Amino acid sequence: MREKPLSKIGDELLRIRRDVSRAVEGTSAPAGFGVDQELVTAFEAGPLSPADQRELAQQVAQQLPTHWSQPNTLAEAMTRFIDDLGGQRELIGWLDHYPGLPQLVARLYVLMGLLDQYSENPAVVTALREYRQREPYPAGLSGYLVPETDDETLAGLSFNIEELLGDGQQGKAVDLALATTDCLRRVAPRAAGLDPATDDMGEVMDHTHQDIREAAAAG
Repeated sequence: MREKPLSKIGDELLRIRRDVSRAVEGTSAPAGFGVDQELVTAFEAGPLSPADQRELAQQVAQQLPTHWSQPNTLAEAMTRFIDDLGGQRELIGWLDHYPGLPQLVARLYVLMGLLDQYSENPAVVTALREYRQREPYPAGLSGYLVPETDDETLAGLSFNIEELLGDGQQGKAVDLALATTDCLRRVAPRAAGLDPATDDMGEVMDHTHQDIREAAAAG
C-alpha cells in the first residue's frame, strides 16, 4: 500500500455509517464469522507463527465490515487486539501485509476513510456537485447515488462499499470502489481550484485506485 493515502485518513475508520441503523435493522453478522479469541490472546502474549498470523488476519478481515453487529465478547476481544496494534490505522497497515481478503479489505477501508474525509470538505462537495450537473450518474455509480449531491454523498458511497463487503460481495465492492476513485480523479482539478488544500486529491485517488486493483488481482 502506498503511504500517502494511508497518511490522509483519520484514526476512526470503524464507524456507524450513514443510515446504518435502518439498513441493518434485524440483521447480524454472517454465521461462522468471528475471531478466535485464543489467537487474539496468543497475539497479545507474543509473536504468532506465520500461519497463525495469516489465519488471524483472514478472520479479522471477514468480520470488520460487520463490526456494528459484533456480540460483546467479540467486540471486547477486537478492541483489545486493535489497541495492542496501536489503533485502527495500525490495524489497516497490519492487514495490508497479508495478500488476499485481508489486503483487499485494508485498501478498501483506506478509500472509505478518504471518502469520509472528503465528505467534510466543501470544495470537494461543490466540485462533485458541479461535475454531476454534467454527468448525473458517473460510470459505475448508477444505483448508488441519489440525485442530490451534498455532504453525505461520498460518505454514502463508503457505506455502500462496507455493506457490499459485509454481504460477501467483494467483487461488487471493488467495482464500486474503482468507479468512485475514477469519478474523484475527474473532480480533483476543480476541487483544487476551490481549495488548494485538496491539490493532491488526484494523486491520492490514483494511488488508491492502483492499490485496490493490485489487491483485487492478487486475491
